Amino acid sequence: MTVRNVERLEGQYAALRPGYTEADEDRWVPEHGKSVYRSSFERDRARLLHSWSLRRLGAKTQVVSPDVDDFSRTRLTHSLEVAQVGRELGRLLGCDPDVVDAACLSHDLGHPPFGHNGESVLHELSAGIGGFEGNAQTLRILTRLETKRFHPDGRSAGLNLTRASLDAAVKYPWRAEEAPLKSDGTRSQKFGAYEDDLQVFTWLRQGTEGRRQSMEAQVMDAADDIAYSVHDVEDGIVNGRFQLKFLDDAVQRARVIQTTQEWYLPEAEEDRIEEAISRLESRPSWVKESDGSRRALAALKNMTSEFIGRFCSAIYTATRQAHGDQPLVRHEADLVVPRQTLEEICVMKGIAANYIMASREQMPVYARQREVLQELHALLVETGDRFLEPQFQADFRTAGDDAGRHRAIIDQIASLTDGACLEWYATLVKGLPVTNRLFA
Repeated sequence: MTVRNVERLEGQYAALRPGYTEADEDRWVPEHGKSVYRSSFERDRARLLHSWSLRRLGAKTQVVSPDVDDFSRTRLTHSLEVAQVGRELGRLLGCDPDVVDAACLSHDLGHPPFGHNGESVLHELSAGIGGFEGNAQTLRILTRLETKRFHPDGRSAGLNLTRASLDAAVKYPWRAEEAPLKSDGTRSQKFGAYEDDLQVFTWLRQGTEGRRQSMEAQVMDAADDIAYSVHDVEDGIVNGRFQLKFLDDAVQRARVIQTTQEWYLPEAEEDRIEEAISRLESRPSWVKESDGSRRALAALKNMTSEFIGRFCSAIYTATRQAHGDQPLVRHEADLVVPRQTLEEICVMKGIAANYIMASREQMPVYARQREVLQELHALLVETGDRFLEPQFQADFRTAGDDAGRHRAIIDQIASLTDGACLEWYATLVKGLPVTNRLFA
């Protein structure tokens, strides 16, 4: 291919990415020679799709354990669905769809075994080295743990994604000590970078100030909320955890309202949550009861599709009304989520939380998961690098202090799938035959 043809293709790619600058396409480690058939952002998305970190999400808990059934979503299928929702919404708003897609694919990479329960345990176990946070772990994976490029001095540069894609993947763009204050005066435990990852965090945030998410990150964040709000309800119904007709009972309805308020809408009055439930119930696609038949499954699918479209349409319309028709990229605009739409999304999340996440029958399982992680962590701390996988073993050995060695152990545990974590626990801690049925 001639130089003129290459320049022509690069010009065509630039025309398809209005609003993005050369700095947005910069990589932490410069790469010589651009692809003649893919944009920089398309290459980012491809690197995520081919990563082992993404593949491992197929065996990590979304709402229920991956080995419970063949229908419920895993972290992987959830991430793919978030990417579909985010890509379309971002494209309509003028974001580069591949930047949003890459952010959506990567948004859950940092989740450890056993979902949010596992995240809580690892945060406690790593309190002395800065804690554990799933989004900060995602940045660590993208820029250090899953390696495609290296710095000249031999340090890992991770997948070496562009600045725009990395910034889009940072859901909480602040350090732990800079986290926003909650209503009770304490700081949120959500943050986007560990202290020893500040170099790349500072690099990707060049040109921005404060805690503002990029437009692409805001689209990713909204797509995540939309996808899991409707899909967790769908999974719960199909798994027999509840039926939407349960909301006809005054006591159960009150519990859902209370859960929604406590978990997601602490500032909202109960009347507003009740109104949001009523709006959703009035939709023709609302499925009060499902018997598991093909017709019933199709009805559930229609409901989830209609609600996703409803939420996205409302956000798109409100954002366009606020900002006009120009491409909305990077830090030039903010996504607008109407109050009623936010309340409806939170109601769907509240329904799933009430019947699944906050269900009393889950508590013994959660306690068992905590025990597994705590005892496995204790053994790995005691044995050093003996049982670590080669890449984490290398991190342990090259760490300059105890904090670095401890972080290598936390990275190892966080990388494990649910099944692998159970097998490590069974074989290393209990000396049992290999099995992933300890919770049966």
